[in-house]
Amino acid sequence: MPTLAHYSERYRALSFDARMDLALSADLDPNWRPLLVRDQHAQVKAYFSRRVDLSPEEIALLLGDPNQTVRLNCAKRADLTPEQVEACVCDPDPNLRYFVARNPLLTEEQRQRLLADSDELVRIAARKGPKERTTRSRPGQAEMLR
Repeated sequence: MPTLAHYSERYRALSFDARMDLALSADLDPNWRPLLVRDQHAQVKAYFSRRVDLSPEEIALLLGDPNQTVRLNCAKRADLTPEQVEACVCDPDPNLRYFVARNPLLTEEQRQRLLADSDELVRIAARKGPKERTTRSRPGQAEMLR
């Protein structure tokens, strides 16, 4: 049975395109997931972060990622914990607050804070209210948030 070290060695040898294919794969071997969520390429993590089937641990890691796009993809999710929603509401990045402002998981108190945000676009998004996110799945690819 292959070990994580075995997968890690194989993963390092994969091309960028192969990693992108894994990030989108409908039949993803679970042993690749811990490697994809920590990939050195932001684009790989950005695609991986749109997967509907992320675990709570994967979401937490991706929300802490330094790449803005990876974090924005997570702020839209309807499966965030209350603590994760609050962290997004309080984030210094107005782009992240903009995306979480439409999240249906916001409490009324959080929505009120975003309605008074220092950034005009965040206030506009909060006024629009919750937005249900759609998904899509191309042949051979996992279901992804849009």
